Amino acid sequence: MSQKRLLARFAGPAVLLGAVLAAALVGAIMLAALGANPWTAYKALIEGAFGSVDAMADSALKAMPLLLVGVGISIAFRAGVINIGGEGQIIAGALLSTMTALALPDLPRIVLIPLVLVVGAVGGGIWGGIAGALKAYAGVNEILSTIMLNIIAVQIMNLLLRGPLIDPGEIERGSHIPQTERLSENADFPIMPGGTRLHLGVIIAILAAVVGYILLFRTTQGLRLRAVGHNPHASRYAGMPVKRNVVMALVYSGAFSGLAGVVLVFGSLGHRLTTDGGATTFTGAAGFNGIVAALFGGLHPLWTIPASFLFGGLLVGANAMQRAVQVPAALILALNGLIVVFVVSSIRARERLATWASEMRVEDESSPPEPPDPDRELVPETPG
Repeated sequence: MSQKRLLARFAGPAVLLGAVLAAALVGAIMLAALGANPWTAYKALIEGAFGSVDAMADSALKAMPLLLVGVGISIAFRAGVINIGGEGQIIAGALLSTMTALALPDLPRIVLIPLVLVVGAVGGGIWGGIAGALKAYAGVNEILSTIMLNIIAVQIMNLLLRGPLIDPGEIERGSHIPQTERLSENADFPIMPGGTRLHLGVIIAILAAVVGYILLFRTTQGLRLRAVGHNPHASRYAGMPVKRNVVMALVYSGAFSGLAGVVLVFGSLGHRLTTDGGATTFTGAAGFNGIVAALFGGLHPLWTIPASFLFGGLLVGANAMQRAVQVPAALILALNGLIVVFVVSSIRARERLATWASEMRVEDESSPPEPPDPDRELVPETPG
């Protein structure tokens, strides 16, 4: 491989790494301004996220919903659709799967777990499909519709958890905490061997990323989605149903986010759906952090796996850093926001480098072979 092609291959990841380092540098300045030692703070962050088996397990648990949302975001963005509705789609999947588990608690585990997964994906897909249909057939901007649908989903969850789905024991005690009763044990995700809190959701999230990759890059449907995202006018001229593919992009995206809702409910410690009236109490802002993980992974479902693990580790390690150097919780949010800003800001540079890499590849392939060196001693081929 020539030096040009080698440089072109690693230039994009280098820009991404540079964006993270720049965010860390600005964060270090903020830490120093608050009187904290940046070296101690970042050391605590890394050890809290990846310093032990339990820490890595916690990072993986935090990464699962980010990965599932990130896979869905990759599909939507590749199709030219901006999905900001991961929060609402997570809630839709969680609500529908929770109601299924409450209605059918006696089903055996081998039936109930796949059932809640399918129902959760359907719930998220329907919620995403609403925004897709509004965009395709009514011209409604998907950014506005998905954000509004987030708010609607939160209010529906609040209504149900304070009414039909509330734990009867809460009413008897008079506490009225907005949560369901403890869900059937047949729906609990099995714990993985190894003595950690890792459960079946880790396998589900990784398999979902593989399915997302196959759908996007190894199927005719994925080719149509990417073609529509690249140039909808040319796709329409080629006979592709552009509007239908726009809807399907958000349906697929919402389905993966709906799976994240299932994982959050049935893999939780409480094994119930609960809220305090806001979305982030339940989702942990996975609907928004999943967008960053997808962008960090280059909108590729498989690369989103390590990207999600990295951001899951940052979220876990941030708590350890806060305890170690006693910085305000708002600074932790600011550090996460810095990473988002720098990573998103690097997208244009990465796109230019990708174009440059393609030009270098074409140039190398089209260049004539090098002339033979007249000073090189010719050695006749040995027959046979």
